[in-house]
Amino acid sequence: MTAKQILDSFSETLMQDERILSARERELVSSLLHHADTATQKDRETREAVRAAIASAVGETVAQRAFSVLGSSIVERILAGGAAAQSEKGAHGEAAYEYQAVKPTPAAPGPQPPSKPLRAPAVTPPGPQPPSVQPLKTPPAPGPQPPSASVKTTVVSHSAVAVAERPRNLPAQCVVLDEFLSPQEVEDLTRFTLEHKAEFAASEVVSLTSDRGVVNDDHRRSRVLTNLGTHEELVLERIRTVLPEVLEKLGMEPFAIAGAETQVTASNDGDFFHFHSDNGDVQVASRHLTFVYFFHREPRKFEGGELRIHDSHLEDGSYVSDGSYQTIVPRQNQIVFFPCEMMHEITPVQCGSGEFADSRFTLNGWLRR
Repeated sequence: MTAKQILDSFSETLMQDERILSARERELVSSLLHHADTATQKDRETREAVRAAIASAVGETVAQRAFSVLGSSIVERILAGGAAAQSEKGAHGEAAYEYQAVKPTPAAPGPQPPSKPLRAPAVTPPGPQPPSVQPLKTPPAPGPQPPSASVKTTVVSHSAVAVAERPRNLPAQCVVLDEFLSPQEVEDLTRFTLEHKAEFAASEVVSLTSDRGVVNDDHRRSRVLTNLGTHEELVLERIRTVLPEVLEKLGMEPFAIAGAETQVTASNDGDFFHFHSDNGDVQVASRHLTFVYFFHREPRKFEGGELRIHDSHLEDGSYVSDGSYQTIVPRQNQIVFFPCEMMHEITPVQCGSGEFADSRFTLNGWLRR
């Protein structure tokens, strides 16, 4: 059996693995190919180009998820076998060339996140899907919209940084990554969260009169879990791999990570978090980049809980909303990054059942510098 045949068999096996591609995703690929053929049946060159683009996107997603689900060792052994085959090219030139033609590009050690979600190209009939790294711009809304809470910052928005060092205007910006974890990793995180329900505690906010956080139900209401077990390092390692691209999209300079904070937040019926920033007080001034990873039990049983990132400006030493904002609707297996000084809020959650398992969950946190 040639190296190419081995790889072809390996690839076919991965395509049938639910942890790599779900049945729904395989149906999407089939639908894409069908519509691509239909739309370009009179133009063979365009049809082949579209099919190649779809194959490339699927192949990249399969390869990246394989690292997460199967571990890097099996892929590394395949690559090592390819190197051995290449060294024997003199004696077995044809076989070595055959392997080289299909050899995947080596990835960095350890599990890698998908650089792009499995999404449709321009010929796809369904609605457009966001790119994996998507800097959000000002939406074409018909005029400014008022924030759901007071436009003045409260509790956590008091700044310990000199006003002269803070930009007068802060346009809303963020970067969104889809399909951040593998399906198995999402399932494991969800199960871990539900199993540790008893360890969740009332969420707190920074207080100007205390060195510790305080519960303030008028400003924030939710429950949090701070001991995430192995899931913390999994997510942080994945974040480190995409960080250079995220910072570039945000226009932020690379920085050495001095520390990280993580928590799982459960938001149930009526829970919210009013307008605030994540580094506006001396206790949290070293926070530099915020991340919010969305996950929930399927099918989703809640509504609301939108993340709104506001355009804002300085007024009397505090940031005040301009009345316009970017809205990110919670979406399974999606992560959002934005600078910690961005003013943002979480709109109230509606969860009719009131069951903990039906909550809006996030694994959120901050990178410090």
